[in-house]
Amino acid sequence: MPATALLRHGGSAVNDHEVLPLLDQIGHVVSEAITRARPELAGSDPVVRRSDRADFQSNAALALARRLRVQPADLAADLVADLAPALDPARGPVAAVERSGPGFLNITLAEHAVWAQVAARLASPRLGVGTPERGRRTVIDYSAPNIAKEMHVGHLRTTVIGDSLARVLDLLGAEVVRQNHLGDWGTQFGMLIQYLDEHPEISWRQADLAGDVSAVSALDQLYRSARAAFDADPAFADRSRARVVALQSGEPATLARWAEIVAESEKAFRAVYDRLGVLLTPEDSVGESSYNPVLAATASELVDAGIAVDSAGALVIFSEEVTGPEGAPVPLMLRKRDGGYGYDTTDLATIRHRLRDLKAHRLLYVTDARQALHFRLVFEAARRAGWLTDDAEATHVAYGTVLDRDGRPFRTRAGGAVRLTDLLDAAVARARAVVADRDHGLSPAELDQIAERAGIGAVKYADLSTSRVRDYVFDLDRMVSFTGNTGVYLQYAHTRIRSILRRAGDSHPEVDPELPMEREERALALALDGFGATLIEVSRTLEPHRLCGYLYDLARAFTAFYEVCPVLGSAEPVRGNRLALCQLTARTLSRGLGLLGIAAPERM
Repeated sequence: MPATALLRHGGSAVNDHEVLPLLDQIGHVVSEAITRARPELAGSDPVVRRSDRADFQSNAALALARRLRVQPADLAADLVADLAPALDPARGPVAAVERSGPGFLNITLAEHAVWAQVAARLASPRLGVGTPERGRRTVIDYSAPNIAKEMHVGHLRTTVIGDSLARVLDLLGAEVVRQNHLGDWGTQFGMLIQYLDEHPEISWRQADLAGDVSAVSALDQLYRSARAAFDADPAFADRSRARVVALQSGEPATLARWAEIVAESEKAFRAVYDRLGVLLTPEDSVGESSYNPVLAATASELVDAGIAVDSAGALVIFSEEVTGPEGAPVPLMLRKRDGGYGYDTTDLATIRHRLRDLKAHRLLYVTDARQALHFRLVFEAARRAGWLTDDAEATHVAYGTVLDRDGRPFRTRAGGAVRLTDLLDAAVARARAVVADRDHGLSPAELDQIAERAGIGAVKYADLSTSRVRDYVFDLDRMVSFTGNTGVYLQYAHTRIRSILRRAGDSHPEVDPELPMEREERALALALDGFGATLIEVSRTLEPHRLCGYLYDLARAFTAFYEVCPVLGSAEPVRGNRLALCQLTARTLSRGLGLLGIAAPERM
């Protein structure tokens, strides 16, 4: 619920638009000082950052002195002298500037400027976050499970990373186009359809299954049976190959059975997405099959462009940038010797469609790091074909592997991939035990609800809080801990603040900018002011762990504030200012967790 915080003494509320961060405000002040002191340096980077010695520090003099061939300390002294007459603590954002070290400026903010920033962000429905991505169409390719196969632990990272990036970019104004590139085409469907036709007594549709068994689980097992029959029975193998031809030629009965398999699989995927709180919808599904009709045309266009060439009967694109171990250019397989097309061709048709038809400005492919070479070759081919121009960018958003406690890829005891539903069930069960141990007064229904939110949030946060390019260990005990950098800790921090606000009963606190600030109030206010800048950094680097780190630091700053600054027991106007800090922290945590796709419960 958006709150309205008003500034007393003639201030005004900020409506739904960006609130310029204090970091940028100070950068502007320092830039103007540089221009006045040394006009030839106009436009130089003020190099302002947070500091543990003051509110902010500028290192500009250190770098610019080299250009002027003067001592950094002398240039810093000139900047301090230029800023001194302009300082007006009663009106401007800067209270004091001091020279430090060889060429640093330590900058202290005026208290009224910090309080004003709290009021402005609290008054904004968007918490002051702007829309720098407005007008930029961004296609995000993520999740991409295979039809007739269960989602497993390998789908976790692509799904939660892609979903978080979609949320952040959408908030920042991008026109986000989500694409779930389903594996719904290939020779495996011939053998599966043939097996189903020859065993009509087998139940595999969701409506015919009992218990918790999903259609995709049943289909996965049936595919294994079909594979075994294919390998053991040459006659069945021949019938399966004929069924592949029938599927590819569009034979109605075969195509109808294939469509039914796809639909049943998508229902199972939807159940997982709903549980994870993922934004993907059936309308976002664009399977490999949708590109099948244009593969030949894609290949012909690349031949006509002189990029694709014959190589021993196959059609390939030899890279001009990547060479193999013996120095030969690495090929991208466009068409096999038997005339068949593979996923290289499909991905080329996909990028062609997204650039030419969807008119994307930015393409993000959220897939495992092992596909780095593949996407490098695809992007190179798209540039050489003239599809990927300077007006657009394509990025492989690579990520590492989920490991077990022994540092090996996370698998079942039998060596198979862990089903994603089993992984989530285990996390929820572990969270339930931890929550029940902390609070014995919860009803079973309340405990189940809290455990589901905490368990799912724990899994997602553990993944997102790790730098995506790194592997990480799946450790349930650590994930569901109420202490440390975990999703449960942040959820609990949010509920604690909401409890304070409920007891306060005041949803519209007023901020008095003339009040002095305690050190912990100042630290919390400055942490809150960094929210928008953090989101912009996530959009630039495509690294959700930066948002996780920000939220964790914010929660710790709130804890430090609450331990030394009484809120409910304070008299007005101190109480109002501190309630405003509480409310802004709760809203920022809630919005931040939401951008990670994690619930921010009111009670826990």
